[in-house]
Amino acid sequence: MQLERKFTQLTNGLEVSSGHEISGYASHFEAKDQGGDRVARGAYAASLARLETSGGRVKMLWQHDPTRPIGVWDEVREDGRGLWVSGRILTKLEQGREAAALIAEGAIDGLSIGYRTVRAEKAQDGSRRLLEVDLWEVSLVTFPMLREARIDRKEAPYIKPPETWAEGLRIAAGVMAETRRELSFEQRSRTR
Repeated sequence: MQLERKFTQLTNGLEVSSGHEISGYASHFEAKDQGGDRVARGAYAASLARLETSGGRVKMLWQHDPTRPIGVWDEVREDGRGLWVSGRILTKLEQGREAAALIAEGAIDGLSIGYRTVRAEKAQDGSRRLLEVDLWEVSLVTFPMLREARIDRKEAPYIKPPETWAEGLRIAAGVMAETRRELSFEQRSRTR
């Protein structure tokens, strides 16, 4: 069976803090998406229970590409509203830094679930109602399927401005020294 995807554009939910921590709803129960599907309350429960029992995790991917994990979901749970996720973009990875920057600027504002349908039914309005799904991953995406869900709030890390020129110079010198160390390490790594 083929892996399916549901794109959710975020509203009143995705929060970005410290430049890399994100949380929000990856799915809203009973909201009809552009593909005509609705996810029933409790549809993720069995899958999440199996993952917890086996020690598995829902993966955080970039644009549903299984070769591009960009972070980890620390918490994935159902509540009365939908599927809530909270995790960290790995900014040690180049792709993670790019993703964090794109989210901070509003260029990326969607989440999408990757799953297999276990049980579904036809609703009276002709839509498909997903009763149980096997959740594999939640991706950060450009084009979500559920239009009503968009980023509500973004938080950049607070950086206290220096109180004096001398303090500003000390901070700048520290940043430059760290950059030199990173560059030196990268150059040594390439020559091995």
